Amino acid sequence: MMNWTLYKRGMQGIWKMLVIFCAVLTMYFTIIVSMFDPALGSVLDEFAKAMPDLMAVVGMTPASGELVSFMAAYLYGFLMLVFPMVFSILSANKLIARHVDRGSMTYLVAAPVRRTTVAFTQMKVMGTGLFALVFYASMLGIVTCELSFPGELAVGTFLLLNAGVLCLQLFIGGICFLSSCFFNDSKYAVGVGAGIPALGFIIQMMANAGKELENAKYATFFTLFDSDGIIAGEAGAYAGMAVLFIGAVALFAAAIAVFSKKDLHI
Repeated sequence: MMNWTLYKRGMQGIWKMLVIFCAVLTMYFTIIVSMFDPALGSVLDEFAKAMPDLMAVVGMTPASGELVSFMAAYLYGFLMLVFPMVFSILSANKLIARHVDRGSMTYLVAAPVRRTTVAFTQMKVMGTGLFALVFYASMLGIVTCELSFPGELAVGTFLLLNAGVLCLQLFIGGICFLSSCFFNDSKYAVGVGAGIPALGFIIQMMANAGKELENAKYATFFTLFDSDGIIAGEAGAYAGMAVLFIGAVALFAAAIAVFSKKDLHI
């Protein structure tokens, strides 16, 4: 069902963007991890205590003394939510909507390849990019922590945390990909594909801001990614991961079905 020639071309189209995102993650991971001090507390914890409202809005609440909790608070409360999300928005538009908008989709659907194969292959390109990004962050986190603080990181728990992030980002990717398959105009595809996740993240930030808006968190799928619950081994957190993954599968399946039946006007 997958066209390898199209897959290779798709990967060639996103690899530079992937390298840029990995480079930015490298910078932030090394800086944030270097601020951890298992003996005296972290610089970021002190800043969070001084400005609790500001740090809470972006999900950077004071962490426990464990390194994995520190990373969950200061890397997986904002950075690892937003950066892969931006990657999904850009890559979804690049792989489907922009081809339709520019008319280059004509050459893809005119070839002896089924539309479902085209959509499935582009979905695999996007999924590969997201997996590579999260996998790189996982390995980067482990290597950085072991070099700076040998034995301090609970590697198994950290990998579970990244599995949760991957489920969330696949769900977001599914939203972006479905939007890209639904709209013929690139600006609408980006507007809706970016708007829904961005709105969800803003609602999450509002919920983090204070008790008055705390219940707003139930209006966004970001709540299903519970980093503290994953670290604590709570069943509810694992259930949230499962819901996100199943939702991602459903969204990508819907996107392929929409693309295979839509009128491309080309």
